[in-house]
Amino acid sequence: MKVKFLLFDTYIEVIEKSVGSEIFQTTWGEVDGVKKDLTNKGQFSCASYVSSILLWFAEYGLIETRHVGVAGLLRDMEESGWYKISEPKLGAIIHWERTKRNGSENEHVGFYVGEDMAINNDPDSGVPKRRHYTPEKIEGIYWHPSLDK
Repeated sequence: MKVKFLLFDTYIEVIEKSVGSEIFQTTWGEVDGVKKDLTNKGQFSCASYVSSILLWFAEYGLIETRHVGVAGLLRDMEESGWYKISEPKLGAIIHWERTKRNGSENEHVGFYVGEDMAINNDPDSGVPKRRHYTPEKIEGIYWHPSLDK
């Protein structure tokens, strides 16, 4: 029996089934010797959410490591072969403009899942949610060649 792993289909399924999961809500780190939730119970979890899913498919070179900041995630993505595209397509990563939320200005990332919808870690609830992909200005849409069918 010959089995072929279907990366793209599995990748989309993982993103879709992540909605509502609290698994991405907390990322612990040590800051100046003190244990701290780096993502503040999911308020700042978008980069951790996206990088965690990308790392599940590490053998395809989607990224090198997990991130809690958008800038580091985008740098890792570019170094791992992601490139900007002009129109979103299923599975692309969307980078939204910096907006003020929860008392600070932050960039935001999530996945494009088709039909003008995205899934991103919602800073208010702290869990991934489905939403329209354009409530904020889009800074960039990224694609990786390993996701080509």
